[in-house]
Amino acid sequence: MRKVILDLAVTLDGYIEGPNGEVDWCILDEDMDLQGFLAGIDTILYGRVSYEMWGNYQPDSNASETDKAIWAAVHSKNKIVFSSQGQQDSNATFISSGIPEKIAEMKQQNGKDIWLYGGAKLITTFIQYGLIDIYRISMHPTVLGAGKPLFQELKGRIDLNLTGLNRFKSGVVQLIYEAKSKV
Repeated sequence: MRKVILDLAVTLDGYIEGPNGEVDWCILDEDMDLQGFLAGIDTILYGRVSYEMWGNYQPDSNASETDKAIWAAVHSKNKIVFSSQGQQDSNATFISSGIPEKIAEMKQQNGKDIWLYGGAKLITTFIQYGLIDIYRISMHPTVLGAGKPLFQELKGRIDLNLTGLNRFKSGVVQLIYEAKSKV
């Protein structure tokens, strides 16, 4: 069965973006093997705001070949956008209701794993419904002091099993957990 993987960068103090939406603190080391991660998924789940910001993003012509290859890989995936606002975009499928049922159906389909990209509201919804199978949290060596926290409005405890740990040359530490029980 396919798994939903939350793969996300977070600051040491638990923020996924700064107070003004900034993510300039995110580090992408070559040894993080983002391309390897992308090869293991075939679907990306976005909230509306995250999709508007990143769903069709194109690196500029001065970007590195690695960045261009990563974005080409991202854009080759099936994109699902969860939004209460009726939208259309030829590059994505929009879903406005029935999240638990849609995810259960997707997980039963043939294919690779599913990346829960975000944003914060969608992540919170997935946590509340117990829809995340794997948490891949990359802790960045930055303290913001304010911003949008990863974990908010939780209705219960989430018990996890540590299944992997990666340390990168930049000082980023990636923690990989599997969900023990549902919220």
